[in-house]
Amino acid sequence: MPYVDFNKGQGTMKNSGRKATHNTSNVKQHIAATIKREKLTSWKEYCNVSTATNPWGAIYKLAAGKRNTSTQITTLRKPDGTLTADIKETLSLMMDTFTPKDNRRDDNDYHKQVRALTKQPANTADDWEFTLEEISNIIASMNNNKAPGEDGITGVIYNHAFKMVLTFITAIYNGCLKQGIFPTKWKKAKLIPIIKPGKENSYEVSKYHPISLLNIGGKVLEKLMINRINHH
Repeated sequence: MPYVDFNKGQGTMKNSGRKATHNTSNVKQHIAATIKREKLTSWKEYCNVSTATNPWGAIYKLAAGKRNTSTQITTLRKPDGTLTADIKETLSLMMDTFTPKDNRRDDNDYHKQVRALTKQPANTADDWEFTLEEISNIIASMNNNKAPGEDGITGVIYNHAFKMVLTFITAIYNGCLKQGIFPTKWKKAKLIPIIKPGKENSYEVSKYHPISLLNIGGKVLEKLMINRINHH
């Protein structure tokens, strides 16, 4: 029986593993550096545009501490007529109002029909996979001036990341298409309450206009699906 050096084979496998780990680490470092660079560039552009337009505008107010950077959360009136006692109770009331729970008892006939349809197994042929060109066009069409979602990734950053690991991101979207799922992470939104003009002193929860900021990864998947549905 010929002699086989198993230790040598194990050494080769370990080296391959180290190389793969090293390559992954390099990609992560490059992405992190790109995000940091784009954030700095975006801030510089904002400062230059604001100063050129109005030297006493947003940048001056921010530096002088004269600018409100967040909405003030105040006491609100509850449905029973009493007022909220603390910030936790106020936020709970706002969330119940702006993002009500999905209660089946509130369903009308149409909602019941939709629920029933979602439980039926799909009997249609699988759609063809998303192409690199499809995904690239969608990402390029995104408005880079839009505020990012919970993950803080802007359109510019996502575009750069796609160009670096395009096959990986393409595989994620095709995985979603094949399995018929929408990642939970992409369903989350950053909720920003904006006080309506003239409602500053109101105790009603309706004084706030909620704005939901979604992660760009989910917005891209949504547009990909809409394009496919419109095509059919």
